[in-house]
Amino acid sequence: MIDRILLDHGGGGRLSHRLIREEILPRFACAALNGLPDAATLDPGGLRMLFSTDSFVVQPLFFPGGCIGDLAVFGTVNDLAVAGSRPRWLSLGMILEEGLPLAILRRVLDAVQLAASRCDLQVVTGDTKVVRRGQCDGMYLNTAGIGQALPGFALGPERLRPGDRVLVSGPLGDHGLAVLAAREGLGLANGPVSDTRPLHRLVLALGELAPGVRFMRDPTRGGLAAVLNEMVEERAVGVMIEERRLPFSPATRALAELTGLDLLHVASEGCLVLVCAPELAPAILERWRPLPEGAQACVIGQVAEDASLVVLETAIGGRRVVDAPQGELLPRIC
Repeated sequence: MIDRILLDHGGGGRLSHRLIREEILPRFACAALNGLPDAATLDPGGLRMLFSTDSFVVQPLFFPGGCIGDLAVFGTVNDLAVAGSRPRWLSLGMILEEGLPLAILRRVLDAVQLAASRCDLQVVTGDTKVVRRGQCDGMYLNTAGIGQALPGFALGPERLRPGDRVLVSGPLGDHGLAVLAAREGLGLANGPVSDTRPLHRLVLALGELAPGVRFMRDPTRGGLAAVLNEMVEERAVGVMIEERRLPFSPATRALAELTGLDLLHVASEGCLVLVCAPELAPAILERWRPLPEGAQACVIGQVAEDASLVVLETAIGGRRVVDAPQGELLPRIC
């Protein structure tokens, strides 16, 4: 019996889901929370909007490929985008530690400004609090975003059908291992670089193909394994993925082999997981690959009839079940 919060409760795995389902949902259950999407769908006066929020406690504040500032913007932009919307407005809440150098705050704010500009996004409200020295690791950020719903999307795991294709927009696990290398001071030459970037252009590129898209998510905490297991949980279908098709950057793969980490459980911050009708997969890849964030997009598997199971077909022809992460593999990566 666990009677205290553990780091594992924040890892996107089984304890995270138990905390949400047993402690949070019973108190706040409403239609907008059904299915636990990355963004809630709201319909005030017929204006279909999507709303999302996220908090960022990454340590260190700066890492190869990004910092807490652009990570906060892109994280919320991506949650809105994969829910089928065009991100439009953002709030920025900052908790700053006494003694934080102004030079660091300026660098982070500049990163927020640049990231918002890249996404054609306006920061329209915010809040700043300062806590005593030692009560926060320099800076925590919270962002909330509002997006305008895009036509054609009807997303949800209940729409999955056997034979549907599973696509990813690029390499997996880069963000988690880039933060790990920076935190541990590994000083690797040509080491992992975070994939912190926005995904909204990939979603906008789908256009009239939207009705054939069944599901979209970005594999942040818990990585691809968490997303796929959540997608088929308590459903009559499963997923079969092929190891030889999984895209990993060489530096990330090398560090994973050195540390013994399973890259299926490691977070990405600029990758999109999409499930679509089988006949649409070639057209989606054709639209994604000209974009830098989709240049390495590929099909990694398909929906199968193995109820609630995620199965990996290994490079040597065997099979193994891919479980959801049990707890926090890499804390403080977002």
